[in-house]
Amino acid sequence: MELHLIRHPKPDVPPGICYGQSDVGLAEPAATVAARLRPLLPVRFDLHASPLQRARLLADALGRPRLDARLKEIHFGDWEGQLFAEIGTALDEWAADPMGFRAPGGESAREMANRVLHWLDALLATQPQQPVVVVAHGGPLRAIAGHLLGLPAERWLALDFECGHVTRLDVESWGVVLKWFNR
Repeated sequence: MELHLIRHPKPDVPPGICYGQSDVGLAEPAATVAARLRPLLPVRFDLHASPLQRARLLADALGRPRLDARLKEIHFGDWEGQLFAEIGTALDEWAADPMGFRAPGGESAREMANRVLHWLDALLATQPQQPVVVVAHGGPLRAIAGHLLGLPAERWLALDFECGHVTRLDVESWGVVLKWFNR
C-alpha cells in the first residue's frame, strides 16, 4: 500500500500558543496548498483526515475525505490556547517524560498514539487496494510513521513533519519503505 502522510497547512495561530485540539484556522489557503501537493499524489486515492478544520479544509480541497476523530492532534487540556511561556515549569515535566506526561485535563502522547494506531490497525485490516492519503497533524503522523518504521516511541519526536508537506511510505507484507519525507 502506498501511504501518503500530509501535515495540515500552517495554522493561523500566534507564535508560542499551545493549540493541540483547538480548532484553529489556516494562515494560507487550503486550495493553494492542495494545488502544490497534487502533483506529488497518485491520481486516485482513498482520503482520510482529522475533522479539525486545519486538516479538514486541506482534505476537502484534495477530494472527499473520510473524517475520523482518532486522527486529531493530542489534546492538551487546560493548556489549550495558553502561551507556552505562561505554562512555565510544567514544560520541564513534559520534557522529562514526553510520551507519558499528561497536561491537566488532557491526554498523554502515549494515549494519543494508541488512538491513532487503533485507526491505523483498522485501515490496514481493510487491505486497501489503492493508495491512501492521510491529512492530519504532527503528533498523529509521527505515531503512524514511527510505528510503521519500527522506531521506539521515544524517537518519534525526531520525525519533524512540516506543515503543508507530504511524506510517502510504502507498506509491504515484508516491511515498510520510506520513499520520501517532507516534499
